Amino acid sequence: MNFPLGDKELRIGILGMTEGNGHPYSWSAMFNGYNKEEMETCGFPVIPRYLELQPPEKFGIPGAKITCICCTGYKEREEAEHMARAALIPTVYDRPEEMIGNVDAVIVATDDGNEHVERCRPFVEAGIPMFIDKPLVNTEEDLRTFVKWRKEGAKFISSSSLRYKKGNEILYQNHYEFGKLFHIISTMAKKYETYGIHALEGIYPFLGPGFVSVRNTGTYEHAVLHIKHKSGCDVSVIQGIGMAGAGVILMGTNASRQLVDSDSYYSFKKQLDVFVHWLRTGEEPFPFDETVELMKLIIGGIRCREEGGREVFLDEIKAD
Repeated sequence: MNFPLGDKELRIGILGMTEGNGHPYSWSAMFNGYNKEEMETCGFPVIPRYLELQPPEKFGIPGAKITCICCTGYKEREEAEHMARAALIPTVYDRPEEMIGNVDAVIVATDDGNEHVERCRPFVEAGIPMFIDKPLVNTEEDLRTFVKWRKEGAKFISSSSLRYKKGNEILYQNHYEFGKLFHIISTMAKKYETYGIHALEGIYPFLGPGFVSVRNTGTYEHAVLHIKHKSGCDVSVIQGIGMAGAGVILMGTNASRQLVDSDSYYSFKKQLDVFVHWLRTGEEPFPFDETVELMKLIIGGIRCREEGGREVFLDEIKAD
């Protein structure tokens, strides 16, 4: 397949699903629009609530549609058929490989990094570009696989939607009023394996590359991380199953502020807009090296917890 894809009409397939992750519903609706009655029974009450707040012109990405769906793993044909009705998707497949030859790109809308190598392999081998939901991986071995694929020419990007938080974006490169950033606290719901990347990627652009080490003194249910950056700014991540997040707190030498933003639709839609722009132009939204560094933080946080809380340095995690 030639890449980038230019101004052609884009046929995009979407893969699901994993327990607790309704992205195939909401992301497909952002491309296609949706059936309100079917979406009400999607099993994720927050999704119809934030969809209904949007004016009609906010739905759709010009020249791009979700044209097919396949669910494997957690829920399969029945769930895929319901997603298709809710988000106006014309075709349901039983096997992901059936999409090959019928799509221009694929969204891997599952948030279990342990599964992504095998979910993505057929599309890597077929040369189909992908957006892969966060986190890309949870293990060093899988990170090396994706880096190898990338060097061999595979086309994929991955990110957390929190990189595109409306209330944070303007401050990423314009936070001079804070002076030198001294400490950042990022709070997040759910478990570190799936939602730790939200806590990390949402603050990554404030500091940029240069994370040194991570220490996780928490548990599987309740992560407590101390992360060091070469700038001298420390990062704390507090995260737990059953916990409500409280946003991000930036603390600088001149000022401090809590950043709280509840506009999930904006973040998700911006992420999908960026994906389509990349498909058309080949212009990456940020360097792949940033994704690699973020995955090292995820891997390091898990490794630290499993090894008794020792400080894990990122340079001990080999990506190639």
